Amino acid sequence: MSEASFSINPILNSPYEYPSRHWDMDADNQPTEKINEFRRPSSLKSPIAAVRRRNAAATQGDLFAESEDGVEYETNELINSIRVKVDEWRRMPSEKWGVTPETARLLKWWRNKDNFPDIRPFFCQVEAVETLIWLTEVANATVSGKQFLEKIALANDAADKKRYRIALKLATGAGKTTVMA
Repeated sequence: MSEASFSINPILNSPYEYPSRHWDMDADNQPTEKINEFRRPSSLKSPIAAVRRRNAAATQGDLFAESEDGVEYETNELINSIRVKVDEWRRMPSEKWGVTPETARLLKWWRNKDNFPDIRPFFCQVEAVETLIWLTEVANATVSGKQFLEKIALANDAADKKRYRIALKLATGAGKTTVMA
């Protein structure tokens, strides 16, 4: 096995830096030992609910699908598109961010690793905050941003017309409480 083997070194990125590489996966979602030199696109893996049998107690196996493996993979185009815009915005000089002075000050502080001698925020935490900032303070000033906000508003209306919400998904242990704070 080479040093570039999934079984020897499954973690390719620092939790503190932009995730720039990932292991390629085959059709069965197993590592191919090939490294892709770009960020893995966001995709959703969901069990597909099967039709329950009538007049019979359903088992857990009955709840999942007729598809080949009972799982459907769907690329999150909205999330991937927003990521591209936030990445572009992140690379801009601070005077072009289009945020309030307070927000600019906080962004500069969060992005400076010297401000965190003990516990440094993970990239995913800073990116989550940046995404919320971009959606609330920046997106309305651009055509593509307005389109994202319209899609989010439509999804909100479909879920609950009384509340406008934006949800962020972070992995277990990624520090959601820190992001909310």
